[in-house]
Amino acid sequence: MGIVKAIIDFVMDILETIVFIGSLFIVVYLFIMQPNQVKGASMEPTFQSGDYIFTSKVTYKFRSFERGDVIVFKSPKNPDIEYIKRIIGLPGGKLYINDQLIEENYISATTNLWEGGFTKDGVSFIVPDDELYVMGDNRPRSSDSREFGPIVSDSIIGQVFYRYFPSSVMGVIKNPIPKTVRKKTSYLPVYSFIRT
Repeated sequence: MGIVKAIIDFVMDILETIVFIGSLFIVVYLFIMQPNQVKGASMEPTFQSGDYIFTSKVTYKFRSFERGDVIVFKSPKNPDIEYIKRIIGLPGGKLYINDQLIEENYISATTNLWEGGFTKDGVSFIVPDDELYVMGDNRPRSSDSREFGPIVSDSIIGQVFYRYFPSSVMGVIKNPIPKTVRKKTSYLPVYSFIRT
């Protein structure tokens, strides 16, 4: 009988450990951070399709959105799909479309517009409160705010803060925008759009 009791105690200890670790994982996944896989070419060269990243769900509970942050959010067209994009325009900030260009050393190609999209050549707009203007770094291959308009902040899952695979590029994701212009709504990002 002593052996059976020892085996039962051992199995119960293992089950308690599994339940504790599983509960901890669920809490972390639901409330603190989640893993994501980058799918598609819209964020090249910053992220390649197949990269694995961690998304923080608590960052924006402690600080406001910043221009240049990479975020994961629910697609405005289909909430079951998650997009990864960079914040370009903040609430209250104006976005002008004209022939001037700001330095964006993280993008892979020139920025273009699509016929019938939200953003029109030569037309300015103010990003509404509680919304953000987002774009992929690979502008010709990205479905973003140029097509569907600003996204509501409630659709944001979190900020991408760490890439853990592939190991050759593993590390913290840094915001390439100078700190002096990350939060200013009076800063006017100016883009040169090319018709395709």
